[in-house]
Amino acid sequence: MARGAASVKRRGAARFDLSGRRAFVTGGGRGIGRALALGLVEFGAAVALGGRDREALEHVVQDIVTAGGAAIPVSLDVRQAADCARAVADAADALGGLDILINNAGIEEVRPSLLVDEALWDLIVDTNLKGAFFCSQAAAKAFAGQPGAILNLCSLTSHVGIPTAVPYGSSKSGLLGMTRALATEWAPLGIRVNAIAPGYFRTAMTEPFYTSQAWCSAMLARIPQARFGTTDDLVGSACFLCSDAAAYVTGHCLAVDGGTLASI
Repeated sequence: MARGAASVKRRGAARFDLSGRRAFVTGGGRGIGRALALGLVEFGAAVALGGRDREALEHVVQDIVTAGGAAIPVSLDVRQAADCARAVADAADALGGLDILINNAGIEEVRPSLLVDEALWDLIVDTNLKGAFFCSQAAAKAFAGQPGAILNLCSLTSHVGIPTAVPYGSSKSGLLGMTRALATEWAPLGIRVNAIAPGYFRTAMTEPFYTSQAWCSAMLARIPQARFGTTDDLVGSACFLCSDAAAYVTGHCLAVDGGTLASI
């Protein structure tokens, strides 16, 4: 490769480089959170992983350290606003500052709407929406006047209605609205707020759906790429939106769904 071409290639790669960035990932002990944490480290960031299952967090930390990265576990219950503030502050203190927040913590349970009770509603909405807001609020303060990036994990249900998933869809629709509102309010502060909307991904949380062959066949028929997503499919999109390559992107929700929304 010619010297000039190599230089251009290095400059291009630098746009996506997260070296020196410090990130906090909620729900980082498994599934999508684990994959995004590993992806951030792959792109050069140091990460703090937040969640209630300390053992699971420590397993992911060990995976990251073994791979040559830097990570720490932080206990966090996103349903409690005070705990969100404390955990983000702890992460920033341990990392020496904060540049990126990924609001990944989430929960889902399907139930006919006529059988939804207050306890289920509060569990889902507090975890998926309330927690994301108060972690974002704390992160905006932790950015300390410096540019920062926040990434929210939305869903196909942020855009379309799914029967028996009303609390979940309500929380994820609210998360999309929150993404747009915070993006416009915090742009003057140098804070970008974006989201990704995963399609059908097989994780521990969604595993019960995938035990039904009939359900799998029906869902695959809706996906133009004719396959379910893997957690690795989310890494590039997430890291792009957290990087300087997306410096002029805010208030956007990127569907990572094999073309599902485009075909509805």
